[in-house]
Amino acid sequence: MSPLFEIVSPDFTKLISPQATLEKIHGGFGLTEGPVWDPSRNCLYFVDIPASTIYQFSEKKGLSIFRQPSHFANGLTLTKNFELIACEHQRRAISIQRKDHVEILCDHYHGKKLNSPNDVIQARDGSILFSDPIYGLREGLGGPAIREQPIQGVFRLPPGEKEPILVCGDFERPNGLALNQDKSRLFVDDTVRQQIRVFEIGKDWQITSDSVFADLHGELPGRPDGMKIDNPGNIFCSGSGGIWIFNASGNLLGKIFIPEKVSNLTWGDEDHRSLYITASTSLYRLRCLTSGKFPSD
Repeated sequence: MSPLFEIVSPDFTKLISPQATLEKIHGGFGLTEGPVWDPSRNCLYFVDIPASTIYQFSEKKGLSIFRQPSHFANGLTLTKNFELIACEHQRRAISIQRKDHVEILCDHYHGKKLNSPNDVIQARDGSILFSDPIYGLREGLGGPAIREQPIQGVFRLPPGEKEPILVCGDFERPNGLALNQDKSRLFVDDTVRQQIRVFEIGKDWQITSDSVFADLHGELPGRPDGMKIDNPGNIFCSGSGGIWIFNASGNLLGKIFIPEKVSNLTWGDEDHRSLYITASTSLYRLRCLTSGKFPSD
């Protein structure tokens, strides 16, 4: 077995070559998170939360500061028009960058401030889905701030609206989000319970069922946090030791071991076959045989 991988199923080798190597691109950050690839500019955006900074990385230009302060931004995603959406801990808001200014899309639910939006995706119809745990209320991560919401939920912000709609409010710490390829299933990490939950989505975003998709308890550092799905429908999720990979039926295919605690990941480069990984103080990259797209594609 490669020291980089634990191969549980031979299907793992169709996704990642056992000879693949992990590349460390940059280190020395405070806490990296929120990676998203911008195909219009061939660059990666990611954040350093305690530094309140959004970085930009490309092979041609290297690393540079994209926005500072970022209001302790965490999760990032892009619209179909490649506008950057951010989860801002300090302003407890979902924001969007429109050319030269940043606009708040939502920051309240039922008249109370959101906790601290953590991760975000945009669906094909323009809906924005985000998780809202309490992590960003802590000092150094956006706080200290007083909690107003009685729940830690997952929300959907319909296009053009200011008030989000609660998808589910019984999480302990909702975190990473992902939609499958036909947008019929929503996957959500519950970090403290170390689970991935899956919601079946019906017409007009009606949730028809809710169940535990996978359990990620392990002895190594790391818990379910960020999550992405590749084109064939396999789920890549941070967890104990690094990244766990499941097929669409919830069967574990294998694990990628990362030397730091993984927070998040995304597909990138022109062929979308590079897995960019934010882990504690560093940014890593792993070339894959499989590839992934954005939820809004």
